[in-house]
Amino acid sequence: MKIQPLPPLNSLVVFEAVARHLSFTGAAKELNVTQGAISRQIRLLEDYLGESLFERSTREVSLNPVGRRYYGTVHLMLQEIAKGTEEIRRWQSGRQITVMTSSAMASFWLLPKVADFQRMNEDVDLRIVAYDRVKDYSRLDCDIALYYCRTAPSDMIVTPLFSEEVFPVCSREYLERHPQIRNIDQLDTATWLWLDDPQTDWIGWPEWFDRLGYETRAPRHRVNINNYSMLIQSALIGQGIALAWSHLVGDHLETGALVKPIDNVLQTDAKFCLLEHPGRDGNQYVVRRFREWLMEQAKAINE
Repeated sequence: MKIQPLPPLNSLVVFEAVARHLSFTGAAKELNVTQGAISRQIRLLEDYLGESLFERSTREVSLNPVGRRYYGTVHLMLQEIAKGTEEIRRWQSGRQITVMTSSAMASFWLLPKVADFQRMNEDVDLRIVAYDRVKDYSRLDCDIALYYCRTAPSDMIVTPLFSEEVFPVCSREYLERHPQIRNIDQLDTATWLWLDDPQTDWIGWPEWFDRLGYETRAPRHRVNINNYSMLIQSALIGQGIALAWSHLVGDHLETGALVKPIDNVLQTDAKFCLLEHPGRDGNQYVVRRFREWLMEQAKAINE
């Protein structure tokens, strides 16, 4: 049997917040929306009910008798929904791990390997979230984070996984079309695939040249791409030369889909790291299983 009548459900959340704060401004701050959006939701609810819920004045708002009765019902209902939701989330979190990492790390390193973990841990649900542009690692809502860090965040538990080498790559077909590229001094005759929006810690073309002791030159052509996965895809289809990270393109190098046009390699000082929140609640047994599996993968790389 259909449950009716039901008002616009989002407006109930807004009403409960306004009634609890007795403030449109306070509700807007709590729900992270504008005061105008709060006003529209309250007006929508009042129009649906055909009744006013608040007494309004220039400086304050208060519940009228209808609003007080309705608030008691709505507040209790939302509390019950929140309680039921928390019970489900608590049960789910007991067997779920949330892993946050960069889109590049997720696409090229973690996802190709993670089937191995799932095969050995069928009772664990993995939630992998790709998130770039991290400004504060401590604000990441996850059990484990995997990021390339030049400076380890002081407010996280940091476990180094492996360092990286950075070098140019291109498709074999592109190199055949540009046989003049034989050393680093001839790279400027190629099209550079330029990571236009890198993570802060990542190394771009100017820094790569500088750290190898060479003066940066302007390429003949340049293609700006704001996503590392797209950048490598562009290299794979022969659109130019990209700076690659050894552990993120290893499979493509092994198959020959990508090749190194020159021999210059930059060994980075920083490392890909496993980051964890100190004292985070959750199923630590399940998290520990995933951490141990990650360390085995890193050990295989470092050997």
